[in-house]
Amino acid sequence: MRLILSFTVSLAISSSAFAQNTEALFKKIVDSTYKAHPEMLGLIVDVESPDQHISWSYAAGNNGNKSNAPINPSQPLLIASTTKTFMSAAVLKLVENGKISIDDPLKGLLTSKTMKVLSNSGYDLDKINLRHLLSHTSGIHDYVTENYFSFINANKTHQWTRDEQIALAAKEQKIGEPGTVFKYADINYVLISEIIEQKTGKSFYQALRSLLDYKKLGLNNTWFIQLEKQPKKSLPLVNQYWKEFNWEIKDLNPSWDLYGGGGIASNVKDVATFFQALFNGKVIKDPKVLQLMYTDVPPNLEINYCLGIRKIKSGGMTAYNHGGGLGTDAIYIPELNASVSSASVEAGKRSVAVELSSLLASKLKAFKKN
Repeated sequence: MRLILSFTVSLAISSSAFAQNTEALFKKIVDSTYKAHPEMLGLIVDVESPDQHISWSYAAGNNGNKSNAPINPSQPLLIASTTKTFMSAAVLKLVENGKISIDDPLKGLLTSKTMKVLSNSGYDLDKINLRHLLSHTSGIHDYVTENYFSFINANKTHQWTRDEQIALAAKEQKIGEPGTVFKYADINYVLISEIIEQKTGKSFYQALRSLLDYKKLGLNNTWFIQLEKQPKKSLPLVNQYWKEFNWEIKDLNPSWDLYGGGGIASNVKDVATFFQALFNGKVIKDPKVLQLMYTDVPPNLEINYCLGIRKIKSGGMTAYNHGGGLGTDAIYIPELNASVSSASVEAGKRSVAVELSSLLASKLKAFKKN
């Protein structure tokens, strides 16, 4: 008995020392990455690797443009299109619950107003189905265009509505027949938000909170900006910046990216925690339904976009990923059973955050072998 107890204590100490050494190396990597790319302004990262006893958040740099205030790794920020993974998971939860099928046509799923707007623009809602929306193969043109960004630049406080964005998309020429072409478009997920409401009888953001069970997962710093109250214990939002447009994100009315294509505010730990829970069957419990999320969807397999998730290589391993245009990125690596969430304060430097995630993943892989 004493021998077993001694072995258990020794193993616990060994695991703790391993985690500490790993986290010390991670800190050096993040610090050196930020030093090499100070134009990021600030860099935040979280690693969740339960098999290696690692749950680690860290930040380097400052909180915003022309700021000397250090950034806190627990600060929430707008995760933009990383929201789509949450939205897709909510839809698949409805599939698991028998409320909907991903091959259901849009006719009958949307409000009568939206169906009329799209039908009048030449879209056959009997041919476009939910899978097409989730995989960006619907053929519906996005409302996010150069003109859209120009309007935002000149009207930073404009309060957008979902109906307004749907109407803008309907004015554009359709891309192609459903299922024949891939074109990433926020409009697909804006329509999904409406479908979630139709199927649950709740606002889509309330439905997500319930379907994904934020409370059970411990997502205590996650909410839809403007639509929900910020959690009481949550820190102030990161002062995100987009150099390309010279945008202080806090000066923009968040409704420009709010209704499902984006809109979630969260911190890197919550995002990594969600990815970890999602791909470990703690959200969608039916393996066959969860597998739909990362099953290839034609026609363009080079894109590797499935249902609200993209399959990529990270550290030489297959990973499930989604990024956001405001500088965020998240990955889950099945081989390691680990998730990495990262963010650049300067939106245009998200690629550096992606490279950092890949580097951390490769280090985890090396540690696992040893």
